[in-house]
Amino acid sequence: MTVRFGGLAALSMVNFEVKRDEVCAIIGPNGAGKSTFFNCLTGVLKPTSGRILFNGEDITALPSNAISRKGIARSYQITNVMPNATALENVRIAAQSRRHGWNMISHHSAFPDINEKAEAALQLVGLLEKADQLAANLSHGEQRNLEIGIALATEPTLLCLDEPTAGMSAAETHDTVQLIRRIANNLTILIVEHDMQVVMELCHRITVLHYGEILADGTPEEIRRNPKVQEVYLKT
Repeated sequence: MTVRFGGLAALSMVNFEVKRDEVCAIIGPNGAGKSTFFNCLTGVLKPTSGRILFNGEDITALPSNAISRKGIARSYQITNVMPNATALENVRIAAQSRRHGWNMISHHSAFPDINEKAEAALQLVGLLEKADQLAANLSHGEQRNLEIGIALATEPTLLCLDEPTAGMSAAETHDTVQLIRRIANNLTILIVEHDMQVVMELCHRITVLHYGEILADGTPEEIRRNPKVQEVYLKT
């Protein structure tokens, strides 16, 4: 896959594969192409050339809502929740979009399965006890985890997490790492993350991007020992 903006190649001939039930990370310095990669995968951008296959199906030209329905969900680097809605309402909208399609006419009570699905997603991310609190009143870490709950409510098979621990305290980061471990069963997870300790603890495989190209790909230990990665990214 290649993505060009004018004469600039944000991604250049990137070949990447993630296997079912893997937890993989995309890392690299700022400007390496990580966000462009995620935006192509989730339908925000279209690649200049190349194809994106998901479960054997070509999804390259699909819009983001169609890609979501195929089973790919995403959280964002900047918290993206509805602050004036409750935690339950945030997740319920996502659950309804997957099962019944969004509409402004039918009340959520018309779909008895929606609340059950939304509450299950909140339970997974440890926020069920705060279901009735406004998202604006949750802590930063709780808001980030609510985003994961919103993504889970769409019933994905591939979950893309963009900087899931950004701005978190050490305690919040620890809790989020444990959360990702819990939800990784029967779910493929792709992470963009700057915190190398988080990446090394969580991931089966790490791909390093540098100036839009793949610099290295391997297990955490292989990446830790790779001299090129040490030079351009790990700085050790």
